[in-house]
Amino acid sequence: MRDYRAPPWLLGGHLQTIWPALFSRRYAGPRPHYRRERWATPDGDFVDVDFQQGQPGRPMLVLFHGLEGSSRSHYAEAFAHWARGQGWHYAVPHFRGCSGELNLAPRAYHSGDFEEVGWMLQQLRAGHGAPVYAVGVSLGGNALLRWAEEAGGSAALAARAVAAVCSPIDLAAGGHAIGRGFNRLVYTRMFLRTMKPKAMAKLKQHPGLFDTAKMQAAADLRDFDNLFTAPLHGFKDADDYYARGSAKPRLKDIRIPALVLNARNDPFVPAHCLPGVHEVGTHVTLWQPRHGGHVGFPGGRLPPGHVMTLPETVMAWMLAAG
Repeated sequence: MRDYRAPPWLLGGHLQTIWPALFSRRYAGPRPHYRRERWATPDGDFVDVDFQQGQPGRPMLVLFHGLEGSSRSHYAEAFAHWARGQGWHYAVPHFRGCSGELNLAPRAYHSGDFEEVGWMLQQLRAGHGAPVYAVGVSLGGNALLRWAEEAGGSAALAARAVAAVCSPIDLAAGGHAIGRGFNRLVYTRMFLRTMKPKAMAKLKQHPGLFDTAKMQAAADLRDFDNLFTAPLHGFKDADDYYARGSAKPRLKDIRIPALVLNARNDPFVPAHCLPGVHEVGTHVTLWQPRHGGHVGFPGGRLPPGHVMTLPETVMAWMLAAG
């Protein structure tokens, strides 16, 4: 993946983002089958975790999904296909409100949600005797890296290695990029189409959380974060959230093997904000290929292609590193 090149029939970061998510094959054989568990959280809420059963004694792969993602996202099913082929156990914990049912508490989830990630990993590790490996995609990857930073050496008690795929580790730069031009017209609208109704449903649960008119007028993710994400999760405003939630400034604090993979043509994560080797510690490996888009990395010589190269390559690194 470090030297990844996109198929010649998929040119540019936008096509390499959109086509794989909508059309490329994500598994071979039957669709991944999940068993769902509902866990009570320490604050009286719940999260839903989807499991794919592996063979006895085999490791567990945990995947933390991206913004508005789930266990049925294209990348989640591609990693499920890899786990099934290896006989591994596979778990996708859903961030609150992303499993198809609105959560109960006056909160949702965010890119710096390291405490939630840590609690989920502790629960999974306690219930599994074999090694655990964790992958985070986009938002989930930034949150996973933030957990590894905060946990330091104790992270090894929960996970052998971690990988962050296409994660906005500089949240301010990512927020600026997704709020402009084509990104604003397509991706911002796509995300707000589900995020705003969830926020309004949350307002019905907990009247007074925010101003209805301002929510209806929110035109980009920064507006949404200022009004909803930041205040509901203990941040002063979007700027405070982006500064405290970004993983990039503390990559040197990570003490377990960590892969940070970002395509340099990712529409959501500008190349200029990606870290250099001098900004990370010895436990962090940077892969920054020129191609790939945002969680795309399509393979195959002809359409529709597939997205199974991503889990194969990432997991090969994980096994070698951990």
